[in-house]
Amino acid sequence: MPLTRKILLILGVLAALTGLVWMGQGSGYFPYPKTSFMIDQRPWIWIGLGLALAGVVAIAVSRRLR
Repeated sequence: MPLTRKILLILGVLAALTGLVWMGQGSGYFPYPKTSFMIDQRPWIWIGLGLALAGVVAIAVSRRLR
């Protein structure tokens, strides 16, 4: 596996997971840490969705690279 493909795959997975956490915090389903400014803040649901989708795209692109 070429280095570029590995880096893109790792960044994609991290972005997707981070986006899911942000969505959970923005919706209030993942209220950790309790002092986070993101808890129950609706814009973070959309920001997290965008980041998660970007991560999925990065994963898909990394799978297509040779």
